[in-house]
Amino acid sequence: MTGRMRWLGTGMAAAMAAGLLLASPLAAQSQGSHALSLHGKPKYGPDFQHLDYVNPDAPKGGEVKLMAFGGFDNLNPFILRGQPAAGAGLVFQTLTTSNGDEAITEYGLLAESIEVAPDRTWVAFTLRPEARFHDGKPVTADDVIWSFDTLREKGHPLYRTYYADVTKAEKTGERTVRFSFRNGNNPELPVIMGQLPVLPKHFFANRDFATTTLEPLLGSGPYKVADVQAGRAITYERVQDWWAKDLPINRGRYNFDRIRYDYYRDLDVAFEAFKAGAYDFRLENSSKNWTTGYNVPAVQNGQIVKEELKHEDPQGMQAFVFNIRRPIFEDRRVREALNYLFDYEWTRANLSYGLYQRTKSYFANTELAATGLPSPAELKLLEPFRGQIPDEVFTKPYEPPKTDASGNIRGNLRTALGLLKEAGWELKNGKLVNAQGQPFRFEILLVQAEMERIVQPFVRNLERAGIEAQIRVVDSAQYQNRTDNFDYDMIIERFPQSLSPGNEQRDYWESSRADQPGSRNSIGIKNPAVDKLVETLIAAPDREALITATRALDRVLLWNWYVIPHWHDTVYRVAYWNRFSHPAVAPKYGLGFSDSWWVDADKNAKLANSARRTGP
Repeated sequence: MTGRMRWLGTGMAAAMAAGLLLASPLAAQSQGSHALSLHGKPKYGPDFQHLDYVNPDAPKGGEVKLMAFGGFDNLNPFILRGQPAAGAGLVFQTLTTSNGDEAITEYGLLAESIEVAPDRTWVAFTLRPEARFHDGKPVTADDVIWSFDTLREKGHPLYRTYYADVTKAEKTGERTVRFSFRNGNNPELPVIMGQLPVLPKHFFANRDFATTTLEPLLGSGPYKVADVQAGRAITYERVQDWWAKDLPINRGRYNFDRIRYDYYRDLDVAFEAFKAGAYDFRLENSSKNWTTGYNVPAVQNGQIVKEELKHEDPQGMQAFVFNIRRPIFEDRRVREALNYLFDYEWTRANLSYGLYQRTKSYFANTELAATGLPSPAELKLLEPFRGQIPDEVFTKPYEPPKTDASGNIRGNLRTALGLLKEAGWELKNGKLVNAQGQPFRFEILLVQAEMERIVQPFVRNLERAGIEAQIRVVDSAQYQNRTDNFDYDMIIERFPQSLSPGNEQRDYWESSRADQPGSRNSIGIKNPAVDKLVETLIAAPDREALITATRALDRVLLWNWYVIPHWHDTVYRVAYWNRFSHPAVAPKYGLGFSDSWWVDADKNAKLANSARRTGP
C-alpha cells in the first residue's frame, strides 16, 4: 500500500506503509495480536519498550517552525473540498500505526489487539480502555463504526475505493469492532481497516462533516490546533496529558511542545526566509539550492547544519504526466515521441548538478521494479494480454530514451518526428499539424514556479519538433481544483509507493477511477489489462506473487508511455538551524523529524548567544 491511507491534503506525505501477517494461514493471528505484519514476524514483540530509532529519554519542549507551500482553507483533511492545513494528521489517530523500522508492519494504537479470521474474511479490533479524545471522552466502538460509515459516505472519494470490499462494520463487544469483507482474497484489507482514522461521533452531531471549516476538529492524537491564521499559518501544541504518551510505540516521540507551519507562495522567498532564520528545518529538494545556495555565513560558522541522511524509502515515480483524456495524447506513439524530446542527461548535468538518478520504474528503489525481460512467472500473467498490450513488454527491457548530455538531440528528434508521422502528424513550415491542419499545441500546468527552469529546456526541444507548449503557473488553490477535475494537458506528478502495494493501485490506474474527481488516476488510464493486473496484485497470496504481479504491472505501465519519467534519490538532504538533536540510529524508512528529533537546550542556548553576537 502506498504511503498508507494518506491524510488527505497534507500531500501524499506521511508514508505509513503497512501489512498483514501472511506467514502460513494466519492461525497465529486468530487469537489476537499486538501487531500485523504482511510478511514474516513483526520486529517488535508484545513486550517491547520503545522503537530502536528513538531516544526514549528525549526531552520534551521547545517550538519548531516549519514551511508549507501555498495556502489552506480547511482543517478537515478527510474530505475532497478545500485545501487542508499542513500537519493536520498530528491531531488524529488510527486503530493501528506503523514505524520507520519496518515497511510492512502495523502496531496497535487506539486498538490494543487485532484479531484476523483464519480465512481473512474479517478483522476485529479491541480498543484500549484508556483511549481518549482531547475533551476527555473515551474512544468507543460506536466512534469507530461512525467514522467508517461517514468517511465512506461523505469523505474523500478515495475512502470509497479503499473500503469497497468491506461489507459490514459491527460492534461485537464493549470495545470491539469487527469489519467483514466480501471475500478473503484481499490480504491488505485487515491492514487497511487498521489505518481507519477514528473521529468523535459526538463532536460532529451538530456539524456538517462534508463542509470545509476553520474550526479546529476534536481528535485523540499527540497534538491539537492552538492557533489558526487562515491561509497564512497554523500552530499545533502538544497535548500534555495525552493518553497515549507512555505507550511503547510512542515513547521518545512527539517531543516538540509547539509546531508552527508558515505558508509561503514563492519557494525562492521561502528559501531566503530559511537562511534568515524565519523557520528551522528544511528538506531540500532543489539540487541548485543544495549545491550553490548555502554558501552563507550561517552555514560556514555552524549555525545551520547541512546533512545527508541515507534511506531505503521506495521512490515511486515522478514524471511529466500526459492527460490521455486529451485527444492529442491518446496515441501511444505520440507519448513515446515526446519522451524522446526530454533530454534528461543534459538536465542532470546542467540543472541538477549531477545529483539524482533516472527513474525507470513506477516502483523505483524497491525489489518490485521490473528489470530485464519478464520472468516465467510474469509471462504467465502477461500472456493472456498479448495483442492488447505493447509487444515490447515481452521483448525489450524498458529504458527511457537517452542522449549524450551535449544538448544535441538531432537523433532523438528524428525518431520523435518519425513516430509522430506514424500517428498522423507532419512538420509543415516549422509547425506540427494533423491531417486537418490543426497544430499540436498543449499546456504544461505547474504549481511551483521554480520548476520552470526544468520545463523550459523541454519546451525548447518540443519547439524543434514544431510543437507549441505553453507553461502556466497557477496558485495552489487553482491547481488543486484543476487537478481534482482533470482540467490540464500535462502536469508534473509523483506517484508514491510502498514495499507493499495494494488497494491504492486502483485509485492510481483503474478504469473505474479515470472519471472520478479527486482520484489519483491523473493519467486517465482505461486499460482492461491494467485493471486485471491491479486486481491480481491486490489478491496476491504471498510476497513472491506480489512481486511478480507488481513487476508485470510496472512493465505494462512503462511501455504504454503514460509519463515521461524524471528522477529520484536515495538520501534525504536536510538543512536545519543547529538547535536540534536526533537519535544516532536513523529510521530505515522516512525522515522522522517531527517524530523523533528534539530541541537540544544546550545547542539552543549556544545558537541564541551566537545570534546575539552576530546580530541580524
